[in-house]
Amino acid sequence: MQSLYSAPSFRLPIPILRSIYGTLPRENAFCHQTCIRANLQSVNLNSGRVRATSASADASTMSIEMAKRDVLVALSQIIDPDFGTDIVSCGFVKDLEINGTTGEEVSFRLELTTPACPIKDMFEEKANEVVAALPWVKKVNVTMSAQPAKPVFAGELPKGLQKISNIIAVSSCKGGVGKSTVAVNLAYTLAGMGARVGIFDADVFGPSLPTMVSPENRILEMNPETRSILPTEYLGVKLVSFGFAGQGRAIMRGPMVSGVVNQLLTTAEWGELDYLVIDMPPGTGDIHLTLCQVAPLTAAVIVTTPQKLSFIDVAKGVRMFSKLKVPCIAVVENMCYFDADGKRYFPFGEGSGTQVVQQFGIPHLFDLPIRPTLSASGDDGMPEVARDPQGEVAKTFQDLGVCVVQQCAKIRQQVSTAVSYDRLRKVIRVKVPDSDEEFFLHPATVRRNDRSAQSVDEWTGEQKIQYGDVPEDIEPEEIRAMGNYAVSITWPDGFSQIAPYDQLEMIERLVDVPLPASA
Repeated sequence: MQSLYSAPSFRLPIPILRSIYGTLPRENAFCHQTCIRANLQSVNLNSGRVRATSASADASTMSIEMAKRDVLVALSQIIDPDFGTDIVSCGFVKDLEINGTTGEEVSFRLELTTPACPIKDMFEEKANEVVAALPWVKKVNVTMSAQPAKPVFAGELPKGLQKISNIIAVSSCKGGVGKSTVAVNLAYTLAGMGARVGIFDADVFGPSLPTMVSPENRILEMNPETRSILPTEYLGVKLVSFGFAGQGRAIMRGPMVSGVVNQLLTTAEWGELDYLVIDMPPGTGDIHLTLCQVAPLTAAVIVTTPQKLSFIDVAKGVRMFSKLKVPCIAVVENMCYFDADGKRYFPFGEGSGTQVVQQFGIPHLFDLPIRPTLSASGDDGMPEVARDPQGEVAKTFQDLGVCVVQQCAKIRQQVSTAVSYDRLRKVIRVKVPDSDEEFFLHPATVRRNDRSAQSVDEWTGEQKIQYGDVPEDIEPEEIRAMGNYAVSITWPDGFSQIAPYDQLEMIERLVDVPLPASA
């Protein structure tokens, strides 16, 4: 085994030199390495016990760790505009490696929240730029990926929905406003952005999907082993509709319809999807409630037309989603205008979409023009965004797709971090989505305020669990999000408490929570 004294070829990677001498010109690096090597040789000769391999390994390990720290500091300059946080804090940087031989080649992976991220190219370009700017880096290898598809939901989901990241409802209480047109073109826009997408046509009485797309296989099949439904597919998007069941339109009563919708949605083999777009039927009836109860809707897109009558009905749908804790992220005003003779005409009036945005605080409004091609594409089975991806209509849907991707990412981030346990301060931290207020709760107080049947008599309202039954030092074992309205808290005794955000906001709060003492 060679000693350090007999290993003149041993050279420290440049990152460790920077920590000692600051940033060095490359041509001066070797003389500083020689000084360090001489000092290490002196230590080795005096002790007589330090072996070359261990010294070399220690120095190499230390330098690689310092190099990684340099890379992470550089990458922390890149801010995600949606989260307002740097990509390192967001957890996007994965598999960071420094070449152990030369210490001058850096490899890492950026794992984004969705493959449809509209600024993924910017992230890749900036990551290459800031890391390559480090003086000791000669080569940068950046690979891009996306997080596995999974819902932000702690409950027991039906098997078919367990690998779907985001479920988007396209809705309007008013019939004939273009929900299906918006749903189909939005889905194919998201697919064009790189996402894995499915469309579920929830209108059993008048399914539109079989007319608006043209899959080769127009009949849904069943997997004989799992008894699950196999979606059909067109242009890379998975499709399920009662219209593909071989029975056309349904003639049945409400409870039967809800059962059919539930079966079609939950027993379909959707697989891994980044977005499932649900084309909702008109109204606010059984089907809507069934869908909101069965599927953890991430968000809703509201479709309207310029008429006042449309606004009146659409407002009912917005209020329904508000009660069900489903955020409405965008309004699409369809059939707004047409251009002729160098002028813009508004045949159905103006202002319905703007009124919805202003009255309900929905942040984004998109206007769709009256276009014969948009109508024709819905009749001949080819979505307009696929037929003319560079056209005006496709650009509007591109903007809508970017909005949906960004808003869903924000919602998932807010929901996943809304309630957490601070083990150092032994408090539950709460920051409800769409609120700037952060507050702290005592774990025992949260446990004592459970309102489930296990803690409160449903008939008399009498508290079953007594104050002394809950230890003052109790700590939650796990806190997980349940959609957009609550969290599931698991306690040491095995009890799983469902805590809605509304209830947490009513519990007595802690004040003057001390910061943990620094180690």
